[in-house]
Amino acid sequence: QVQLVQSGGGSAQPGGSLRLSCAASGIIFTINTMGWYRQAPGKQRELVADMTSGGITNIADSVKGRFTISRDTAKNMVYLQMNTLKPEDSAVYYCNLRIVRGLDAWGQGTLVTVSS
Repeated sequence: QVQLVQSGGGSAQPGGSLRLSCAASGIIFTINTMGWYRQAPGKQRELVADMTSGGITNIADSVKGRFTISRDTAKNMVYLQMNTLKPEDSAVYYCNLRIVRGLDAWGQGTLVTVSS
């Protein structure tokens, strides 16, 4: 089965930067979408950004201009560069790999805390 392992995250000051990484292992479908979701206390899990294996991206309006998603498809890795962090970015961030709707693999989650 596919396994996703995340790294990075941590704490940052408002205006600071963090970078998240996610590596997929196992049997990887060539055609897929990888991305990042986040969930803060009292809120639903929401899409932050994702990218297809062909390079098509979706980015949430709340992070446009600040966050950048990138992939190394050959290495089965996806990254999230988070710049100009805001306190409202604080959440647990989850890496996601989706083959089709309803068929997903998830990373273990990484806590991101933005505070002064």
